Amino acid sequence: MHPTLELINTNFKQKTGNFFLIAGPCVLEDENMGFEIAATIKNITDKFDIPYIFKSSYQKANRSRLDSFTGIGNELALSIMQQIGQQNDVPVITDIHSHEEAYQAAHYVDVLQIPAFLCRQTDLLIAAAKTGKPINIKKGQFLSPEAMQFAIEKVRAAGNPNVWATERGTTFGYGDLVVDFRGIPVMQAFDVPVVLDVTHSLQKPNTTSGVTGGLPHMIETMAKAGIATGVDGLFIETHPEPARAKSDGANMLPLDQLESLLEKLVKLKKAL
Repeated sequence: MHPTLELINTNFKQKTGNFFLIAGPCVLEDENMGFEIAATIKNITDKFDIPYIFKSSYQKANRSRLDSFTGIGNELALSIMQQIGQQNDVPVITDIHSHEEAYQAAHYVDVLQIPAFLCRQTDLLIAAAKTGKPINIKKGQFLSPEAMQFAIEKVRAAGNPNVWATERGTTFGYGDLVVDFRGIPVMQAFDVPVVLDVTHSLQKPNTTSGVTGGLPHMIETMAKAGIATGVDGLFIETHPEPARAKSDGANMLPLDQLESLLEKLVKLKKAL
């Protein structure tokens, strides 16, 4: 296991240390962008002593429209992500969507992530667990925090104790999400690190244009609330030019705003 992941586990068990950060672009768009973003974030997180995991999707399987960008090719994207992790000495996390993908992705990345819409998919959870990689399960927009215990138990029953849970908002009507921060301690009671997905919690899904909207001006507010509630980690998608991003640009944080945000969050964490 990567030393950063060992540190995250130690911090969680001992209730010490800083929050950890999962951050990167929504999807890997080309061969160069990921290296730039990862190196920038690594420099910032080293400055603030924040354990960092590079995040990107190698394939976007859940898009609103058929003509939406889905990726540059699975093997190519996974290989690039592996190189990004090695070059920056950071662990890498990515989404998977089927049990076949679990085994494929596990050869390249350090943490497997289960998308919110698939958090009850038993064969996917078991296949991911059997790779031996840490598994981050995003809470479905349709689930209560209490119901996440069953997804967590599936991974553990398959012989993998390294499981995390991520809050990413709950469906409110047809076009909005809300975060009930009571769910953070509820899921922590299952003895797992709990992450707040700041940027996806601010999505405005199911728009009539077929392109997901967002509320990026609320990212700082959401992140501060998560730290104040006691989350173990934060998930933030970021991009040098969100307006030109090929996926989820409407709710991503501009990369040049990340350092000032993390500086505030570290101060808040220390105050608590």
